[in-house]
Amino acid sequence: MAYQYRFERVLTVKEREQKEAEDRYRDAVASFEKIAQKLYDLLRKKELMEAAQADEMKSGISVISLRHGQHFLSNIEKSISYQQKLVIEARSNMQRHEHRLMERNIEVRKYEKIKERDLKQYIQLAESAEREQMNELSIVQFMNRRNR
Repeated sequence: MAYQYRFERVLTVKEREQKEAEDRYRDAVASFEKIAQKLYDLLRKKELMEAAQADEMKSGISVISLRHGQHFLSNIEKSISYQQKLVIEARSNMQRHEHRLMERNIEVRKYEKIKERDLKQYIQLAESAEREQMNELSIVQFMNRRNR
């Protein structure tokens, strides 16, 4: 008789859920990285624009150029503010998926641990039955020899 784990279907379902949670987490991380990179690019663009404007101020700049620069900086700051909200949402989403993944990992580990214990018990019972069978066989052989 081969070993049959009684919760095999449940373990299979839990493993599939874990795999799906891993995929969702991986997607959430990728989304977070993409959004965070956009924020970084905007912050970098703002920094470069401010530095360029400061250099122009030292050498002299027209009022129109200064207004355009300030307007551009204002738009970048609005974009940065919006992007920061997106980053916060993406981070929250990523952390939520990470938490779900951890829960799924724990569930799978529980069922794997139960399977290990069940297999050990099955092996012990099989060995015990085999020893019992060997004892009975020895007794039968002994009795057969004595009867001769």
